[in-house]
Amino acid sequence: MTAVDNSVEHRPTLAAVAARAGVSASTASLAFSGTGPVSDATRERVLQAARELNYAGPDPRARSLRRGRSGIVGVVLEERVRDAFRDPIKIATLDGISEEIGSVEAGLLVLTEVAGEVGGIEATPVTLSDAPLDAAVLMGCSPRFEESIATLRARGVPVVAIEGNPGDEDVVMILQDNREATRLGAEHLKRLGHERVAIVALSLDREHLRAPVTPARVAAGTSATTLERLAGAWDVFPDAPAHTGAGSYVEEGRLVGLELLSAPASARPTAIIAQSDLLAAGVIRAAEELGISVPEQLSVIGFDGVKVDGLWPYDLTTLVQPAAEKGRAAGRAIKAMLAGEDVETQLFTAEFHEGNTTAKPAR
Repeated sequence: MTAVDNSVEHRPTLAAVAARAGVSASTASLAFSGTGPVSDATRERVLQAARELNYAGPDPRARSLRRGRSGIVGVVLEERVRDAFRDPIKIATLDGISEEIGSVEAGLLVLTEVAGEVGGIEATPVTLSDAPLDAAVLMGCSPRFEESIATLRARGVPVVAIEGNPGDEDVVMILQDNREATRLGAEHLKRLGHERVAIVALSLDREHLRAPVTPARVAAGTSATTLERLAGAWDVFPDAPAHTGAGSYVEEGRLVGLELLSAPASARPTAIIAQSDLLAAGVIRAAEELGISVPEQLSVIGFDGVKVDGLWPYDLTTLVQPAAEKGRAAGRAIKAMLAGEDVETQLFTAEFHEGNTTAKPAR
């Protein structure tokens, strides 16, 4: 029996396809790319020859070498991918990025610095240090912002950050008015007459602790988004106690909510400011478990403006941020940077939405 030789030398080539179709190699290449003055009949003849030779198309690695680019834009997530894809804000942002970079023949590579298990074996993911990237987008709310920036700068990779520390003038930022927006929500609660207000916060640092926020934790905090939203709430309620959850998940909001609401009625908060809609939904579930009615006995405010499954009949009072447009802005910035153009930082504004989860405190 003759062994089948699967070596590169015996695989079909573009030249072989061109010869079979009776065209030049350059015409065959144009037929595959869908560009240039190639008639439909010629393109179909080339594609038919490719099918007959079992030729899948030009090697993308060779094309990358010719262009001097990998054709990959990395999107950096601080948490596990499966957790990030439970967050509708991150999904909307990714949609916006992909819409823009598709026009420059670039694909998204989702990166995470969090190791995990694959088939029960500890696995180390591709990281910022070794992934082949033309550019990178850092997603917001990450406590590892400064560390990721340093890695990308050392590699000379252009980077756009969606939220983060705006103090670094070398980094193009897509910013959200987190402090001002949170202050707007807090002022709404103050106008309603609330005085005992608590905060359910996002993670402050890479430890992702579910714990009370202390001055020491704030001083050591590395998540700009969390810190800015805390500052906005404290602008209005300077003594409001805050607890961080282990992530922006409904279950985390429920667990922190149970802790905050288990106090006697005379001492527990009459309103809670949650730093995401998912956390706010969890707080509402905690209130339901404890027999506390929303909004008659507890007002709840979120942040994001996303649809949370299972929240009906509640229409969450929240700050609506333009997540998809922020993603598109990041994508446009990446395209401009790859073209050698100057790019400026952009600031987006959240819009206050008054739903049915806030009311005057019960007398």
